Amino acid sequence: MRTLLLNAFSLGMLGHADHAHLEVLRLSLEQARQWAEGAESYVGHATTAALFEAQLGIPVPVRREAVTLDEHSRTLVGQYIGPRLAEGATTLPEGAVIRWYGLKLLPPAGH
Repeated sequence: MRTLLLNAFSLGMLGHADHAHLEVLRLSLEQARQWAEGAESYVGHATTAALFEAQLGIPVPVRREAVTLDEHSRTLVGQYIGPRLAEGATTLPEGAVIRWYGLKLLPPAGH
């Protein structure tokens, strides 16, 4: 299964689906590290990519491309929560966290 690593999720990533069933799982950092193994990075900002690298322990290249989810992929989303990051930051500011979520697009009911 293909895994995508993102720093944000948008409903536009569902493509042209009229209906979608999305499973959202809150992941621990250890679970996020497991999901991140072999993931394709679609993290669009260098500072965020550096923070993800520090937490996940893997290279996270910057890649600013549109993503469309399908039933054959899963998505690891790192949601930064905190004050605006200083350009070039490599550590989280005080009080900031990254919450990790796993997303899976489920097949339509009855299929």
